[in-house]
Amino acid sequence: MSMATGKRTMDAGVTRRSVLAGAGALAAAVTGFPSILRAQEKSLRVAVYGGYFKDAFDQHVFPEFTKATGIAVESVAAPAGEAWLVQLEQAARAGQAPADVSMMAQVAMLKGMTTDLWAPLDPGRLPNAGHVLPHLVNKYPDGRVAGMGAVSVWTTLVTNSKTYPDAPASWAALWDPANKGRIGLMALVTNSNLLEVTAATFFGGTGHLDTEAGQLDCFKKLAELKGNVNLWYRDEAQFEAALKSGELPMGQYYHDVAGIAASEGYPVRSSFPKEGGINASESWAVTRASKKLDLAHAYIDFMSRPATQALLSRKVGTAPIVPRHTTDLTDAEFAAVSSDIPAIVPRYDLYQAKMDWLNEKWTEMIVG
Repeated sequence: MSMATGKRTMDAGVTRRSVLAGAGALAAAVTGFPSILRAQEKSLRVAVYGGYFKDAFDQHVFPEFTKATGIAVESVAAPAGEAWLVQLEQAARAGQAPADVSMMAQVAMLKGMTTDLWAPLDPGRLPNAGHVLPHLVNKYPDGRVAGMGAVSVWTTLVTNSKTYPDAPASWAALWDPANKGRIGLMALVTNSNLLEVTAATFFGGTGHLDTEAGQLDCFKKLAELKGNVNLWYRDEAQFEAALKSGELPMGQYYHDVAGIAASEGYPVRSSFPKEGGINASESWAVTRASKKLDLAHAYIDFMSRPATQALLSRKVGTAPIVPRHTTDLTDAEFAAVSSDIPAIVPRYDLYQAKMDWLNEKWTEMIVG
């Protein structure tokens, strides 16, 4: 997804996911919480993106947390983008918490940190947080922990395997003149992460985006592929259908959804280029207005467990935010949602600092 959209478009894929194996992944992971947290009257409001995403959590994830801790979950469907951040900010000023724990996209997570919206988390009360990949731990400038990695998802280079019998090895294929009019790409600078792809493919890495001169280098290079792009898409279903049919046989899409299409017999292939796939992530954060910080720690710690992350991979289709070797995912299960190839990590810091300028240049040079 952009996970912030909360929207996965393959209805058949959703059905397939609902019967994936692994419901018992947490059987050995339900002990160890203080008895004080096991009272059935304990409850926690948790906000996740609506639609399929929330349905999967409600059906497969929250019940396991309640079974392990005795803490009931009242799930809240959070709106996409930064709308939820605005609601949380306004409510916090009134001393209210629409949810205790929220799944937040990284730009919104960072913006919330500038206003101290997030209650600091105590690492000593999160023994499983040590499993979380370090770059997925959000910290205030003074070192306080503001958020903890929740889930991640990969965007990859996808092709119609009938049109392209061999998988492309590099993102550079997007620039190949032979692909004129054949490509579908995401329409926004923030969800496409194509500046990062360009930097990784042609300028040695995303560090090239540290300066405005480097950012302009990437915009100019990215503009060179415009003639190859037939569709800048906001509607995932539109590109998905064109990819399946071969009308648009190349583009960027979600690795796990493309894999579902392939498993259903469509000529769709997801490839991790040598430069890496794009790995976007979300974080768990607790609004400072919440009165349930103790229960929130129990929740975030549970979600940081390798067994929970494996369950999420099997049932929600997200990539683990802990090292692969700590989970019991099989090679096939891991490959369905992730890769060992080092990732292209979105430059969330850049989006926060220069959003207006980036949007202006994107419209002017890329999609205008």
